[in-house]
Amino acid sequence: MHTHFNDLQHRATRRNKVVGAAEAVRLIHDGDTVATGGFVGIGFAEAIAVALEARFLAAEAETGSGSPRDLTLVYAAGQGDGKTRGLNHFGHAGLVRRVVGGHWGLVPALQKLAVDNQIEAYNLPQGVISHLFRDIAAGKPGTLTHVGLDTFVDPRHGGGRINARTTEELVRLMEVNGKPYLFYQAFPISVGIIRATTADPDGNLTMEREALTLEVLAIAMAARNSGGIVIAQVERIAERGTLHPRMVKVPGVLVDAVVVATDPAHHMQTFSEQYNPAYSGEIRVPMDSLPVMPLCERKVIARRAALELRPNAVVNLGIGMPEGVASVAAEEKIIDLLTLTAEPGVIGGIPASGMSFGAAINTQAVIDQPNQFDFYDGGGLDIAVLGLAQADQHGNLNVSKFGPRLAGAGGFINISQNAKTVLFVGTFSAGDLDVRIEDGRPRIVSEGTAAKFVQAVEHRTFSGAEARRRGQRVLYITERCVFQLANEGAAQRLELIEIAPGIDLERDILARMHFVPLISPQLRLMDAALFSDEPIGLRERLLSTPLAQRFELDAEHKRLFINFEGLAIDAASDITDIESLLSALLAPVVDRDEDRVAVVVNYDNFSILPALIDDYSAMVQRLAARFYGQVTRYGTGGFLKARLEAK
Repeated sequence: MHTHFNDLQHRATRRNKVVGAAEAVRLIHDGDTVATGGFVGIGFAEAIAVALEARFLAAEAETGSGSPRDLTLVYAAGQGDGKTRGLNHFGHAGLVRRVVGGHWGLVPALQKLAVDNQIEAYNLPQGVISHLFRDIAAGKPGTLTHVGLDTFVDPRHGGGRINARTTEELVRLMEVNGKPYLFYQAFPISVGIIRATTADPDGNLTMEREALTLEVLAIAMAARNSGGIVIAQVERIAERGTLHPRMVKVPGVLVDAVVVATDPAHHMQTFSEQYNPAYSGEIRVPMDSLPVMPLCERKVIARRAALELRPNAVVNLGIGMPEGVASVAAEEKIIDLLTLTAEPGVIGGIPASGMSFGAAINTQAVIDQPNQFDFYDGGGLDIAVLGLAQADQHGNLNVSKFGPRLAGAGGFINISQNAKTVLFVGTFSAGDLDVRIEDGRPRIVSEGTAAKFVQAVEHRTFSGAEARRRGQRVLYITERCVFQLANEGAAQRLELIEIAPGIDLERDILARMHFVPLISPQLRLMDAALFSDEPIGLRERLLSTPLAQRFELDAEHKRLFINFEGLAIDAASDITDIESLLSALLAPVVDRDEDRVAVVVNYDNFSILPALIDDYSAMVQRLAARFYGQVTRYGTGGFLKARLEAK
């Protein structure tokens, strides 16, 4: 009875953390370091940003000096609409003193302050900042990574500082075990501003209607463990004790104030859609409901990039031109053969575009942004398709700064440095380019006024030398030609490997470049199907792997991988060919019983004529008797898998 009374007394004295937006922003003081979460408009706490701006402007009007002032603003992904929303609310002289951001293109108000040298400004990789939040939470001195080497964030090339006013070094070059790394300095977070869907009076947060989870937990922990505060915006309040603990993304112990967005415009799921149930996983959208991309230069470029896709590949698609690859993949019905991802945490499905970029429909999973960048930085991406804004003779790329226009790198550096294959896609030139696709070829009506292939890039967002050192395959794909990063002796060079039909090499390509590329002795025409109104038959292309390329033998460890995905056995000769190829491959390796190989067979989308199943099974048994040890079979050819295992 005594315990029960104490429990009731404790409940009666527990603080209700729900406050108004104006009250919440009064917790922010002059000189604070403020971290905000969001991706474009997804997960951004617009109501809190509006209230903070209103407080600053009201104080400025009343006293001549806005409050709070001289803030340090830290954010990973770009948070804005390119106009007035998002972090543009912070874009007032005096409100911020320093900005450390991953992307600047969507926040012109802050961008202007940086370009005009009115604030200290840094552009660091998006993935690094998301990891930095986590490392600050863990009390670490900073983040040590290879990400950013030989780019503009490398202290040898500027250290991420983007104007003359910015002098303090936040990035240092270090050597560990004889290899170079970059060390990004940690700093305490005074205020974390995050967003969720539902809160209870104790501040527990769930995110069931959000398109992404981003780094809300990392920011909350970083602020709390720095001795700071956390302000969370939600759209609704639940009764205390009713939120399922497994649904709680941020525990209330980390949250100091909860603000309910009273204006629906301040809690849109994305900056272009109030709420799309497909983005939150509430429903799945029929694939045939997606619009088909019209034939144009963008589709030609997207199709050529799509030819580099491979079954089971894990792929990242950037914003802008790369988004077309998802459209082509859907039209060609190959989405099920790939795993498309987006850096804020999307795994699988089809990425959204425009102001909804970062969200996706029909996803397999949505994970936190720092975890996604763990996967990316560690080499988990097979293919990345990214924008091509400016390239030079060494294969370096610039997408981050053009004269006074500061776009920033976003996740570009993390992604481009770590994917096994990188495809840079974009038109050959910029500025008033007019290209029509007619009669199976591109026709240049008017050439672009700005060259993209220059002697030296203005800002190095991607390093050709670093790509070569890491063994990456790099292509530069345009509507009229394709280059690859080649290695001529010790120098990295761009090599022209494909040209579109009807394009004049000298007039349309070489004369419009600021350097002379290598020209491959095997220079070939781009695939004619790219310029056709009809689908290019990409699914059949991806699944028609030559038989000899379906066997991968690790002789040292006695392991054989057989990729029969999409293979169709239509004749007895197919069975004979398989047996002959495998016998020739394994005979030199297996000459005693103890030398037998472990075998893994992928039967995804495998098919065989019923009349050939017995012959196929007999062939498998003969090979097993001669060469195989343990055999593992998987895939959707379940009837055959079961039959073989029964034998």
